[in-house]
Amino acid sequence: MAEYPQEVVQRFHAPPEQVDDGLVGEAPKNWQSIIIEDYDPAWAARYAATSSLLKEVLGELILNTEHVGSTSVPGLAAKPIIDIDLLLEDTADESRYIPALEGIGYRLVLRQPWWHGHRMLVGPAEDINLHVWPRDAPEPIRHRLFRDWLRSHPEDRELYAATKRSLARDTVHRAGDYSLAKNDVIDRILARIFAAASDRPLPDPD
Repeated sequence: MAEYPQEVVQRFHAPPEQVDDGLVGEAPKNWQSIIIEDYDPAWAARYAATSSLLKEVLGELILNTEHVGSTSVPGLAAKPIIDIDLLLEDTADESRYIPALEGIGYRLVLRQPWWHGHRMLVGPAEDINLHVWPRDAPEPIRHRLFRDWLRSHPEDRELYAATKRSLARDTVHRAGDYSLAKNDVIDRILARIFAAASDRPLPDPD
């Protein structure tokens, strides 16, 4: 039976202070509160339009874009913010892509070279989280596995939705804790994914 590489199976949890160290400039306003909405089919169209614009701006630099996160799962309640994984050959030389993205209104908010070279930018209305990764980063693989599993496993989709709604209430006065609080349920679902799919190939980013 084939197994996933350890760098895919072993999910990294950054402590809050390390996340704070990666902050560039002012944090997005939507980090101050957590609003969970019922699924909106318009989210898929927003991703498609955004992906098309990114390809116009960055052209052949882009290896792949993927709609990830909760808004990519039909029927799943989510924050109304589109998460996009953007794969480039390398993210270290920001001069190759950051100015072009700034030219269409994006703003760099996270620089996390210790987390597989991750950079995150927000769109002009702060309703797009653009996660920029180098080609070999394992986190986008987990994102796709998690998305595809929730699309086809309604029990875990409902578990995740209920957990998010509960945590949004519990962290209403400390919204920064919301993402960290989701780690337990995410790790449990990922464990089921790896157990069930260990004999399948990794999802193809192309």
